[in-house]
Amino acid sequence: MATAAAAAAAAAAAARGAGARAVAALRSGCRTAARGRSRAGSARSLCTAPGTAPDMKRYLWERYREAKRSTAELVPSIMSNLLNPDAIFSNNEMSLSDIEIYGFDYDYTLVFYSKHLHTLIFNAARDLLINEHRYPVEIRKYEYDPNFAIRGLHYDVQRAVLMKIDAFHYIQLGTVYRGLSVVPDEEVIEMYEGSHVPLEQMSDFYGKSSHGNTMKQFMDIFSLPEMTLLSCVNEYFLKNNIDYEPVHLYKDVKDSIRDVHTKGIMYRAIEADIEKYICYPEQTRAVLAKLADHGKKMFLITNSPSSFVDKGMRYIVGKDWRDLFDVVIVQAEKPNFFNDKRRPFRKVNEKGVLLWDKIYKLQKGQIYKQDLTLKHGWRTGAIIPELRSELRIMNTEQYIQTMTWLQTLTGLLEQMQVHRDAESQLVLQEWKKERKEMREMTKGSFNTQFGSLFRTDQNPTYFLRRLSRFADIYMASLSCLLSYDVSHTFYPRRTPLQHELPAWSDRSPATRPPLLQEAQAK
Repeated sequence: MATAAAAAAAAAAAARGAGARAVAALRSGCRTAARGRSRAGSARSLCTAPGTAPDMKRYLWERYREAKRSTAELVPSIMSNLLNPDAIFSNNEMSLSDIEIYGFDYDYTLVFYSKHLHTLIFNAARDLLINEHRYPVEIRKYEYDPNFAIRGLHYDVQRAVLMKIDAFHYIQLGTVYRGLSVVPDEEVIEMYEGSHVPLEQMSDFYGKSSHGNTMKQFMDIFSLPEMTLLSCVNEYFLKNNIDYEPVHLYKDVKDSIRDVHTKGIMYRAIEADIEKYICYPEQTRAVLAKLADHGKKMFLITNSPSSFVDKGMRYIVGKDWRDLFDVVIVQAEKPNFFNDKRRPFRKVNEKGVLLWDKIYKLQKGQIYKQDLTLKHGWRTGAIIPELRSELRIMNTEQYIQTMTWLQTLTGLLEQMQVHRDAESQLVLQEWKKERKEMREMTKGSFNTQFGSLFRTDQNPTYFLRRLSRFADIYMASLSCLLSYDVSHTFYPRRTPLQHELPAWSDRSPATRPPLLQEAQAK
């Protein structure tokens, strides 16, 4: 992620430096401009007859073209250092040699689902709204759009709007949707008295809305159908001028999505056609075999029921899958699993029936239900499937060209804003328009409505803030572990602060991010 950004930052710094030199030349008059002629020849336009003003429009556009040429020269070097989509990225220093026990979630960790699953969840929840909550049958015309929402979005329950918020609680304008339509920036600013959402309105760090919080954050991959269904039903009511209470709509959709899980609708559908819904089982088998061969202990913790997990793991690993795990815990009710001491473990038999035996210790090969308090300094790794597709987009020449020039143009704007005359301001307005168009194009590269999962225009998203806090390492899939030795140490790169030199650490080959070319060479 850092290579293109680092080069772009360097280009922006160069643009700022060039801008500063040009401003100094302007202020020192024709003698300075003439002296610099042999170096660049670009200051000649400032030499005018005594008593006449310099041609600022020509001068600024020359600086613009000079910066664009410099940026174009950077692109080939960036293209030779593309990021590896199968790499593991670290937020904290962590050595796998220190890890003796590996714990896994089931959904989207050990098992990766096909695109059909979200369509199934959306359709089933939509039908529950119609059949059990008496919503208009006409909402059945709405179908699941996998390209509408991204994870990490916030939903204002009382105002019925979906939006993207950065790590500092600022709304990214242009990403606020009521129903399926974008809300104009002016209306958003009026609604929230600016673009900042106060802390007291945000959900807690687990995404729950309580104590008057009106913002619900959707972090889970399973929440994608929920966001889309919310938006579709909102759209239907708005288009048909139906008066409704947004809080009730949110609760009904939430309950319908929950019932798709708790009533077993999703589980039965997957079990009935497991090859349709489960992808890449061979990758999970390879990772588990590698860890077992190196003597690592493993456990599985999932909110899913015993019979469902058993059928999926038999498909992925084989009928002896439990031999790989020292402990298996089902229906764990995470995240409460990690901090609720009140519920003891219960053993589950082969038929999925809960037994009443008192549990004194956890035995290998057995399945258990309920909670365990985990306060033992666990290191955490996050599986972010969207990471692979975003990295592939970031590796394209179009994206690299756009981002590099965007950063350079931003640096140019920062330096040239000192020219306050009307002619200069017209040029700067053109640059700002171009910058805005490039930002919109960059956003659309990832998702037309909401952009990247990890960034707003310039800041990390609230999703990335939480990821950075809770995950020591993160990767696109469990199979990324296959590229690393079990003693590998992950070192986070030093991220430059705003007051530090741009990306100085990335200039050294020893501190570069994981590159695609190096992985292919191996």
